Amino acid sequence: MADHGFAKASRLLNASGFSAVFNNTHFKVSCRYFLVLARRNESSNSRLGLVVAKKNIPTAVQRNRIKRLIRDSFRRQELFAGLDLVVLVRRGADKLPNDAISSKIAKLWQDAASKSVR
Repeated sequence: MADHGFAKASRLLNASGFSAVFNNTHFKVSCRYFLVLARRNESSNSRLGLVVAKKNIPTAVQRNRIKRLIRDSFRRQELFAGLDLVVLVRRGADKLPNDAISSKIAKLWQDAASKSVR
């Protein structure tokens, strides 16, 4: 059985990791509620960073719910390797139900995987 944990090696942890993705984005995919910036890294595993602004999602409960759903979807993903991904959550995402968020994120992962192969 595959290990679907969210290890420290799977996270962007510091400002330099985020800056590298923001300053050197290789490609991006988006929908109305989410923007995914991607950059190829030197390792074989992908790393995830989340940006959920209080201005866009006012309540902590909703910010945490959205982050949990994105992390859960990412850790189950096996479509790509060697990418640093930053997901920016846009205004209005807190109004979506869990299944809609999960399906939109899954679609973005598929789009990112297809762009990463190019």
